[in-house]
Amino acid sequence: MSSAAELPSPAGLPPATAQAHGADEASPTIDVATGARVLRPNGAKKVVGQPDPADDPAQAGERPYPGGIPEATVARLPVYLRALYTLADRGVGTVASEELATAAGVNSAKLRKDLSYLGSYGIRGVGYDVDYLVYQVSRALGLTQNWPVVIVGAGNLGRALANYGGFVTRGFRIAAVLDTDHALVGRELGSAPVRHVTELESIVSGSGVAIGVIAVPAGAAQGVCDRLVAAGVTSILNFAPVVLTVPEGVDVRKVDLSIELQILAFHAQRRSAERFGQVAGQAAAEA
Repeated sequence: MSSAAELPSPAGLPPATAQAHGADEASPTIDVATGARVLRPNGAKKVVGQPDPADDPAQAGERPYPGGIPEATVARLPVYLRALYTLADRGVGTVASEELATAAGVNSAKLRKDLSYLGSYGIRGVGYDVDYLVYQVSRALGLTQNWPVVIVGAGNLGRALANYGGFVTRGFRIAAVLDTDHALVGRELGSAPVRHVTELESIVSGSGVAIGVIAVPAGAAQGVCDRLVAAGVTSILNFAPVVLTVPEGVDVRKVDLSIELQILAFHAQRRSAERFGQVAGQAAAEA
């Protein structure tokens, strides 16, 4: 795939199908159509002894949604969603904020504040409705629609990504896998066809692709990135070990496994040094 960037470039998503159900009675929501009023879903009754956000003018006013969510909160929402899916798979119907926070690795106060940006407030003594919270977080992340994704690079990593079945159940569809190797073109990886990289522009425009995954060697990554951006892709997941340069308005998320391993090595080394120091200190005390 090293020559992908050097090849010459040739000259309405389905509506959301997810439904909110099992709504938390005390949870105010934002009307997606208007983005304005805070209401109790499904005509739920007011919880006695608790303040009702629908009665509070300060909270019932306009709240930016889905915009206005802090970047740090956005980064934690997928972690909450993963924990919620695990709970749902176990048949858990409601979850306390402390339990969900522990599963997500954050403190409960931070979790409750994060979820408040979505208009979600659990019932005191009961918690959050798991299914409804899955819907709220999915909606905030834009996962209630089917996002076409193109993977550039059909090497070991590209094949592994294409064969990962979790994308389909999380709101993503692999539209195509692109590569320079003619021997691979026409094959199926998972449910996606392998197409030649010269078709990149036509696939992006024809399938409405907004997300591109770069799984090529470092030397080809910037050229592939440039072509994706020129074709209209505004979100890129980069697995290549290189920093990409993109224009304003294009988001890049970088996944570098070697860096993660190096960070883990640092922590392992520190723990080892601490244990060695403890052993040495104990031996000195016993001498």
